[in-house]
Amino acid sequence: MIFQVALGQNKVDVDVDARKVKSQDSIIQNLYQVISGAKGEKRDWELFRFLFLPEARLIPTGRKAEGGFGSRFLSVDEYIETSGAWLEENGFFEKEISRRIETYGSVSHVFSTYESFRNPDDTEPFMRGINSIQLFFDGERWWIVNIFWMPESEEFPIPKQYDQKQ
Repeated sequence: MIFQVALGQNKVDVDVDARKVKSQDSIIQNLYQVISGAKGEKRDWELFRFLFLPEARLIPTGRKAEGGFGSRFLSVDEYIETSGAWLEENGFFEKEISRRIETYGSVSHVFSTYESFRNPDDTEPFMRGINSIQLFFDGERWWIVNIFWMPESEEFPIPKQYDQKQ
């Protein structure tokens, strides 16, 4: 199916399977799949863009080296520019281990606990954390509005209610 997606001032036609965004489950699964891949494997950035509203933000947060907390607000394209090459050069697999969804009308909030690996057969993650994902349903499909995330630390371990492995 061909969709028209606005990218900045331009609109482009994108040939993407509509089932990838028909449910909350499918859009979350595709989010994790599209950023995951082996070292040297190209990511499908067209699909990645398709998951997000044009105005969406990706917001990493955590403790700053000099103390306190910080966050960065990235557009989808800024995320691809700053993280895309690293993901492809190093290998990165992010797996969801727990999910909580709250929905009211066309708005959903997803707390998605993740583990990150360099290889798909690694047994221990090099990082864990929680993605706070806001979704919007426009009557036809789900869109990612924002992803706001924080990695786990000694100071902030993942609470039991968000970690099905505990």
